[in-house]
Amino acid sequence: MNLKNIFTVLLITLTLNAFAQDKSKALLKEVSEKIKTYDNISLTFKYVLENTAENIKQETKGDVVLQGDKYRLNILGVTRLFDGAKLYSISMEDEEVTISSENEDNEDSITPSKMLSFYEDGYTYKYDIEQNINGRKIQYVKLTPIDSNSEIKDILLGIDKQTKHIYNLIQIGNNGTKTTLTVNSFKTNEPLSKSLFTFDANKYKDYYINNLD
Repeated sequence: MNLKNIFTVLLITLTLNAFAQDKSKALLKEVSEKIKTYDNISLTFKYVLENTAENIKQETKGDVVLQGDKYRLNILGVTRLFDGAKLYSISMEDEEVTISSENEDNEDSITPSKMLSFYEDGYTYKYDIEQNINGRKIQYVKLTPIDSNSEIKDILLGIDKQTKHIYNLIQIGNNGTKTTLTVNSFKTNEPLSKSLFTFDANKYKDYYINNLD
């Protein structure tokens, strides 16, 4: 291949890569703008953690209600309640409440309050495959952390092309661990109790209170 042909192939490749980057950026922007129009979001989801090298596979279901930075998450028998300032982890089985400040400094931590917007910063992204899942066209965008020290290798974000809602998230760690979160139901602007994100200490008088602040 002569120099002219090499240059032509390189130019086409760069152009296609830039086009794919623009498409993925536009799609993620649509998702972000759609989510910001909702007063609140209620999700039920399936969570799967796998590491074939360690022979580990864990599956569980959960639900979460999001309103701004506040959330109420139920998973693995624990309720995690964030009121915008304090995080309350309530374990019914252990009869214990742990009070702390949510750690937003960990860039690798995708907390419920960042679950639908984490991709806006700290990642490069490109178009990946499109799949037909139960009659829904799911377009995947591959996200790669900009931070070379990140524990995350890459993330595949599946987006419903019709609703512009996130369908699932597949995170691959550098240690080979694969975490998949699949949204089973997605409801918006539900009537919420005024006390949904408020911790009521009177309900847990017999619990051990572990205050880490």
